[in-house]
Amino acid sequence: MYLIGFPLLLVPFAIYNIVAFVMPGVSWTGMLATVHMKSDADWAMSGGDVLVTMAILLLFVEMMKAARFGRRGIVDHGLSLLLFVGMLAEFVLVTRAASATFFLLVVTSFFEVLGGFTLKLRSAHPEVVLENREAVPEIVEPAPEKIEPAAKSTEPVPP
Repeated sequence: MYLIGFPLLLVPFAIYNIVAFVMPGVSWTGMLATVHMKSDADWAMSGGDVLVTMAILLLFVEMMKAARFGRRGIVDHGLSLLLFVGMLAEFVLVTRAASATFFLLVVTSFFEVLGGFTLKLRSAHPEVVLENREAVPEIVEPAPEKIEPAAKSTEPVPP
């Protein structure tokens, strides 16, 4: 997989910023589609709902990436941490990022960083190197050719 070193949660972050800054009239709470449910209720999906759903699906892929072994994961974790810090700074400092949709993206990024580091720490195996270890010769004694049965005793067994 060639997605190592690239935080996938950058995709919903970029989509949010493109919509927020290039198309300022578009609302994240506006209804995109309505699904009629079996219970006779209508479920309205907004753009923010779809973006957060996509971020959660990408979070799953990020957790799968974090569970792998290797040194390249350190770069991936570092970039994910930088992405989280950037998203948090934008949420606090930029007016257009102060929305529930962006907050959920920041929370998703936080759990990606926290989960990635936790998985990496839990799966770390210490390397043990033994130096100057001499080979110990294995002594094998031959098996006896025939085993004689034990003699029967005529003495009574005490109760």
